Amino acid sequence: MSYDLIVIGGGPAGYLGALRAAGEGLNTLLIEGRRVGGVCLNEGCIPSKTLLHSAKIYDYTRFSDKYGVTAKEVEYDHAKVIKRKNKVVRTLVAGINSQLKAAKVNLVTGYGRIEGRNSQGYVVRVGDDTYTGSRLLIATGSQPIIPPIPGVKEGIEKGIVLTNREILDLEEVPKSLVIVGGGVIGLEMASYYNSAGSQVTVIEMLDHIGGETDREISQILLKNYKAKGIDFKLEARVVSIDGNKVVYKSQGQETVLETDKILMSVGRRPVTEDLGLETIGVEVENGRIKTDETGLTNIPNVYAAGDVNGKSLLAHTAYREAEVCVNNMVGRRDIMRYNAIPSVIYTNPEVASVGETEETAKKKGLDVETVKLSMRYSGRYVAENEGGDGICKLVIDKKYNRLLGVHMIGNPASEIIYGAALMIETQMRIKDIKELVFPHPTVAEIIREGIFQL
Repeated sequence: MSYDLIVIGGGPAGYLGALRAAGEGLNTLLIEGRRVGGVCLNEGCIPSKTLLHSAKIYDYTRFSDKYGVTAKEVEYDHAKVIKRKNKVVRTLVAGINSQLKAAKVNLVTGYGRIEGRNSQGYVVRVGDDTYTGSRLLIATGSQPIIPPIPGVKEGIEKGIVLTNREILDLEEVPKSLVIVGGGVIGLEMASYYNSAGSQVTVIEMLDHIGGETDREISQILLKNYKAKGIDFKLEARVVSIDGNKVVYKSQGQETVLETDKILMSVGRRPVTEDLGLETIGVEVENGRIKTDETGLTNIPNVYAAGDVNGKSLLAHTAYREAEVCVNNMVGRRDIMRYNAIPSVIYTNPEVASVGETEETAKKKGLDVETVKLSMRYSGRYVAENEGGDGICKLVIDKKYNRLLGVHMIGNPASEIIYGAALMIETQMRIKDIKELVFPHPTVAEIIREGIFQL
């Protein structure tokens, strides 16, 4: 059967791309090997946030006396939390399936492999069936990196070493948990399992946590984590795993940690193997599909969006990339910009960032001014975050007098950062931002307060 567009992969880029294409009148086929929603909905963003929300409620309840509320005999039922997480995922997967059906997107379950090209377009095989599309959108996402550390594969086979997939389905909270990697996934799981009752240790090769997060904010988050009892081994490297023993090296000395479970969280890599990309000549560089600013590969009418292009491994980036691809497919010129993509660490407290940090701006030779403000300048923050030590940092381009970056730690940063992203994306001048009216009292006012410090 022939289609105007075949989408391979049903994650955020894939299913949204299929919906947008169908909305443009393209006869669209979506191929997904497991369940629509991809890693984000089934094994990442949504399930992890469901768990973290339960943990946040538990934390507030345990320490509610700070707010004048006394709660006695508070218990945490991890099994019920997992059950609710599964319900949330099922509900959202069903919702996407309903949207696809309503949009008349043909959904095929199975793993698609490109078989080449014929007079009608590109040929994709799923099992014993073949389909032809005049256009392709490759959106196969990413998978966890499994480092070549001795003992890791054996640990995975025994169920001791886990990835993001298994850690979200544990039926019981482990008494102890070692997390290898202090990036976003590692930190969110450290936050959750610490609240749920695990003794958590994080081993990180760098001298800081949070990857590219602003260093000062990273340090505040580290202090908050340590106060909760999470142990960190920075500038440390895991050299081997033997059963439930983790051997790591720091400052030239090897140390052995015994633990119940080990989470391997050292990053993700694009899924490009066994797709048949070579049959049509799609260029792959360092494991990722190369694309231009429109999402187009080196092959006509073949696009790639989401984690598979390796540019920004975030679900919201994937959504926008898919839209850019579809817009160009139907002749509406559009380009992808990466200068104002927000990122969030959904811990307690939350961390949210968008745009340049002071460090990245200086590396690019930009003349910037940085404003740092305590979140306590916000009355709403003080009212709702007893003892909070959050900050907000603004990075200002002195030459053009506009906002380049916003970085904050403190709840609810995740719900505020989009406003900062809008200011950066639209290149608002500082004088224009000063004219905006923010609702009072809101934590978002911290951005206005910071602007008026200039």
